[in-house]
Amino acid sequence: MNKLLSPASLITIGGASLSLIGLTAYFTDATNLSVPTFFYGVPIFLIGISLKTTEVPPALRVVPTTKFASERDRAPEELGKLVKDVTRWRYGQSCQLESSLRVLKLWDIDNPPQLLEVEELVKEGNYGIRMRFEMAAVSLERWNAQKERLGRFFAKGLCAELFCPTPGAIDLILLPQKQEDNPQENE
Repeated sequence: MNKLLSPASLITIGGASLSLIGLTAYFTDATNLSVPTFFYGVPIFLIGISLKTTEVPPALRVVPTTKFASERDRAPEELGKLVKDVTRWRYGQSCQLESSLRVLKLWDIDNPPQLLEVEELVKEGNYGIRMRFEMAAVSLERWNAQKERLGRFFAKGLCAELFCPTPGAIDLILLPQKQEDNPQENE
């Protein structure tokens, strides 16, 4: 996603524009225009700057939104909500899914895991998602220790798979648990 189009960037640009218009109007003796634009522009500019400093960009969405629309409708709604949540701008947090990582004890206060990308997938007819994290200071052993809990945490009936595609990165794949075929009893 283009970082220039973040809400904080738009607010900063709007505030800077209003301030510039106000200053220009002040120096050209257009006082009716200078006072409101300058006094509204400076606070809006400062709000935009403060938002920009606490901004966490959305995770990269690997697959287009429309590709798995029908599968997404049949899947647990928590998975769809999770994808929507991590693909939007966040403010006042250190990373995407900060509160979830804290609860799962996959958190390091100095160097937390960063969500890099999210991918919707269909495996054996089941809709799931893959999230790629930069592990940072959280070891692979801590991720593996929470593997069973990771599946249950995001939605009921999910199982988690962990893979290390590259050193320093980990893929978390969330898929519905495989249903064991129960033989039907004859009546």
